[in-house]
Amino acid sequence: MKAVILAAGYGTRLQRDIENDTTGNFKQLEGIAKPLLPVGPCALISHWVQALTKTACVDTVYVVTNDLYHDAFQLWAKEFPNVQVVTDGTTKNEDRLGAVACLQLVVKLCAVDDHLLVIGGDTLFKEDFSIQKFTERFFEVQHKDKESNLVLSYQCKNVETSKYGILELDEDLKVQCMKEKPLPSETSARNACPCFYLFSKTSLPLLDTFLNEKKNAPIEERDAPGNFLSWLILRRPVYVQRISGRFDVGNLASYIECDKYFKDQLQNPTVYLL
Repeated sequence: MKAVILAAGYGTRLQRDIENDTTGNFKQLEGIAKPLLPVGPCALISHWVQALTKTACVDTVYVVTNDLYHDAFQLWAKEFPNVQVVTDGTTKNEDRLGAVACLQLVVKLCAVDDHLLVIGGDTLFKEDFSIQKFTERFFEVQHKDKESNLVLSYQCKNVETSKYGILELDEDLKVQCMKEKPLPSETSARNACPCFYLFSKTSLPLLDTFLNEKKNAPIEERDAPGNFLSWLILRRPVYVQRISGRFDVGNLASYIECDKYFKDQLQNPTVYLL
């Protein structure tokens, strides 16, 4: 199994917040890619790589970034021999390829022909999440159907449905459909889906199909990885494993909340994510 961490974003909201912050307490974070931000004892992305290395559930971790942050990721990766850094070749947000195209880039450039764990580079979870339990669940659904994929879901508040893709599930936790940012009145489901997917190797060729269909569409339709997932749900079995919640570092307030949790509230750091 392989893993890819999506880290080619430019963090424009967060950098804008840091520039506008009047306290001056976060000046040291200017110009740092979100996955490289310090969260508790290490960089955000290091929490993932350490856990993936300890559990040995993947043999290679690909990190796809851009030319602006490429050198910084290469320097960080010296600590991890199982990490390969790939750049999408862009230098500014307006030219970004989008997350799905970055995923396709890794699959093609690195000749990935294996189940692929996809992780959002600005995402972490609460302590109930376990990589080992997640991969065990994946192989359970693979036993049902070799084309099965597995994603995560947590319960969001009523007022939050319009912020996320919401999954509607059957009694076996198989996804029936994904509603994109629905009003609370438009679905009874509250299953928000973070960017953490385990795609069967049989699903990877569909990246080409999806991007070919969307080649003339606006970048927004090709950027968010949830757009590919929503499309995939109609073509391949997708199942869910539930978790209690996530941290999504999008702006300064969410970064502060995440960092505080890892400094003050994390109960068992030595087994986090394992």
